[in-house]
Amino acid sequence: MTGPPRISRRRFLEASSGAAAAMFTPLARLTDIQPPLAGGRFVRTLRLGDPARADNPPLNQLLGAGLDARLFTDLSGLAPGAMVPPNDRFYIRTACPPQADATRGWTIALGGDARQPHTVRLDLLDPLVAPMGTHLLECAGNSNPNNYGLLSVARWDGIPVGAVFDRMRPSSAASRVLVSGVDDDRPSRTSVPGASWIFSRDDLERAHAFLATRMNGVPLPRHHGAPVRLVVPGWYGCACIKWVDRIDLVADDADATPQMREFAARTHQPADATRARDFVPAVIDV
Repeated sequence: MTGPPRISRRRFLEASSGAAAAMFTPLARLTDIQPPLAGGRFVRTLRLGDPARADNPPLNQLLGAGLDARLFTDLSGLAPGAMVPPNDRFYIRTACPPQADATRGWTIALGGDARQPHTVRLDLLDPLVAPMGTHLLECAGNSNPNNYGLLSVARWDGIPVGAVFDRMRPSSAASRVLVSGVDDDRPSRTSVPGASWIFSRDDLERAHAFLATRMNGVPLPRHHGAPVRLVVPGWYGCACIKWVDRIDLVADDADATPQMREFAARTHQPADATRARDFVPAVIDV
């Protein structure tokens, strides 16, 4: 006897995209697009996978600590018109490290191959904060068919990265941007320390990347990068650095960072990619 068919991640995301599209479709049109089942009626939603499996992690609950922390969002509670979970149910891949103290005055070092390296206080960038829209983030390791819970949507406010780049004058050798964040340096079973990713400036501006400071109308929660995280719409969460404290301009031949190498396979990079320029944009596979 065969068990129920397993739903692939790709098929799940295709279905989710359809639900998200339906969210913006007028009700009158939905009745034309989706003919009702003959004699059918909605009963309830079901969780993905087999609920009886012993290895199913609890949902909407923070598990573990540091780099091993996880919160799997229960996607069964989402519906057209209610696709944005509350902040305390937004997925978590890494918990806030002890070194990231958002209660102190936060600064971001702007340096590397910049002609005039300097440090900027985050509060001085407040006038640049603006609504950035509703965007989905997904962990590149979101592969558990029982929940696919490392995926969530939020409404963001933040600072366009171009406004920060305007404060940095690159040297002739600098053509890429290294964004780094505070990270937990304690031993981990699931990851390696070092939260950083190298981008081309064009990739960041094409994606309309921003430094997020607010999430669903409130200041960024601590486990989601407070007080500031990078969001690159359409890219995997491993590139959306939390607790950003450095932005450096680097040369085109810069080596890929440890985080880039760790997630290379999961972000569909070439097998021989060793330098940042060898990496393709880490866009979500839908």
